[in-house]
Amino acid sequence: MAQVRLDSVQVRYDGSDAIRDMTFTVESGELAVIVGPSGSGKTTVLRAVTGWAPIARGDVYLDGRRLNDVPPGDRDVAMVYQTRALYGHMTVRQNWSFPLEAVKRPRAEIDQRVRQVAEMLEMSEFLDRYPKQLSGGQQQRVALGRALIRQPTLFLFDEPLGGLDAKLRIHTRSYLKKIHADLGVTTLYVTHDQIEAQNLGSRLIVLNHGLLQQVGTPDGIYNRPANRFVAGFIGSPPMNFIECVVSHAGDQVMLLHGPLRVTLPAEKSALLVSRASADSVVIGIRPEAIVLTPGANAQTVPVQVYVTEPQGSEIIVDLRFNENILRVRGHRETHLNFPLRLNDIVHLFIDPAKTYVFDKATGARLV
Repeated sequence: MAQVRLDSVQVRYDGSDAIRDMTFTVESGELAVIVGPSGSGKTTVLRAVTGWAPIARGDVYLDGRRLNDVPPGDRDVAMVYQTRALYGHMTVRQNWSFPLEAVKRPRAEIDQRVRQVAEMLEMSEFLDRYPKQLSGGQQQRVALGRALIRQPTLFLFDEPLGGLDAKLRIHTRSYLKKIHADLGVTTLYVTHDQIEAQNLGSRLIVLNHGLLQQVGTPDGIYNRPANRFVAGFIGSPPMNFIECVVSHAGDQVMLLHGPLRVTLPAEKSALLVSRASADSVVIGIRPEAIVLTPGANAQTVPVQVYVTEPQGSEIIVDLRFNENILRVRGHRETHLNFPLRLNDIVHLFIDPAKTYVFDKATGARLV
């Protein structure tokens, strides 16, 4: 096990930054997930750690050892790719033996490690099959086994489940989590799927456009997003955003958008007054925090049902509110237990205590 640290790392390709000023630490034994949209620099971070990316500035450390000038083959890291990159002319046993044969390990040790990995991955009966004779999930286990058999200091996973169907992804995801719990090897895992990231990682590293947005636990990032991008990326469905005008009444702050009036509690009002410099902000509200009622009251605003998406015991409802489309998620027997037909008018309530407030220009979370 080993700590991984990036200190102000910049990687450039053809004069453009792929990542810049990348600084974070993954502690020994953690499973950290690097998450972000396509092109955000996730794979580049892994390549910087492996030594295959040109570091223009900054340093990469593994267990306190500076890696910048260490050749890729001497860094003691193992990487698993989405494409699996198996040797099609070799059996499972041969795919796993090859990395150890290349460094001239004794045959007895190789055979022992192959048996151990096969038992761990439940692949003992498939050792003499070729990759083309295996299912997609089994092929992914072979790719994982080729990394495991080396017993590296650090595991790197580059979207390893991207080619699997939804059901198999869930099964394999659980499998990876159990293996990590059993082995305790420090792991960096890349995905663009924020649900996968929250399910797998003990720590999330959120990227966008080559910049680090936030590092924290899944719950910490979900409940306290650093900015509007993180708030909109982490969560399913994404957070709703409404641009509002700031109105002051003594020590109290109201956020206004058409008929919507959100009166902030005293603590939030004080924070907003001290941090906001503009007369308009953006409020955010999670889909599961919005309350819908069939009838109106003094605290609700009318909205129109635009789309409904039943999902088992839950339902997701898209609502038209002025120029905004707001999404609500709730349980069909408790939260949303009344008819919701296309174009119906229902009434929406936003609890001020459950709102987030973001700077309109920078996207930074103010409250």
